Amino acid sequence: MPTMRAAVVEAANGPFRISELEHPVPKSGEVLVRIWASGVNPLDTKIRAGAAAHARHELPAILGIDLAGVVKEVGEGVTRFSPGDEVYGMAGGVGGNQGSLAQYAAVDERLLAIKPSNISMREAAALPLIFITAWEGLVDRVNVQAGQSVLVIGAGGGVGHIAVQIAVALGAVVCAVDSGSKGDYLRSLGATPIDYSSDDVETYVAKHSGGKGFDVVYDTVGGAGLDAAFKAIARFGHVVSCLGWGTHALAPLSFKSATYSGVFTLIPLLTGDGREHHGDIMREATKLVAAGKVSPRLDARTFTLETAASAHELIETRKANGKLVVDLD
Repeated sequence: MPTMRAAVVEAANGPFRISELEHPVPKSGEVLVRIWASGVNPLDTKIRAGAAAHARHELPAILGIDLAGVVKEVGEGVTRFSPGDEVYGMAGGVGGNQGSLAQYAAVDERLLAIKPSNISMREAAALPLIFITAWEGLVDRVNVQAGQSVLVIGAGGGVGHIAVQIAVALGAVVCAVDSGSKGDYLRSLGATPIDYSSDDVETYVAKHSGGKGFDVVYDTVGGAGLDAAFKAIARFGHVVSCLGWGTHALAPLSFKSATYSGVFTLIPLLTGDGREHHGDIMREATKLVAAGKVSPRLDARTFTLETAASAHELIETRKANGKLVVDLD
């Protein structure tokens, strides 16, 4: 039986163990992907720490939610892909599905799309979870329209910087809340940066919306970020959040007849429901990336299976400067 190299975490807070495991075989509706790059997300570090019960990924396990690679084989009934296709997607690492810190994975074809030809495997592996999360919030939940005012809280983070780019691409007028050090970068994306350390929510609502609030607020931070979103929303506006943890007062939202929606991107991987739609979203990502309208911001540092723990440490200590990616040889 052919084997592959993979990084396995055996227990909570445990190290990565590089192992030789049986080569996966694609089932009906699956493709075998030779993985060339694995995106690292904060959720990966929480699963490894045993602090993400909502991800339902019991240890020991192979982590890694995002991948980019090349189709090597196709299972029975596969219609979208052929051997040699370069693909990417949010393909595993939760719900008992094998993750992407391995040389190969058998992946449901519905979760994948053809990789944009104008970006590298590393850039492609950085995109799936953050793009899907941003798209589900702005398009699926809110249906952002050209000319609307959109505020993104945590705009320089993984989901945030993609949400800014999607909103700009859709023709919205975008304001972006984050630290002052990210101001130039956010301005380069077409947004008006707001430094949360110098302007509180009341100040920036008055300054950038004439006191009316924003038509759409996308909170990517949770906690105090979601409380700020409820204060920043306009009458009849729509708040969406991908981190709805905590206890929040709904009065600021209710008194404006505004709406709240949550985003839980893991549902298709956990339940099987909506996998087709994840593939649809990734095809939209390919279009926007190919058109030069969306680009992931990567940390310049590189990692291998042997140094994946270092990537996790950078996320845990908040020292990452963009998305982190593990390269697989």
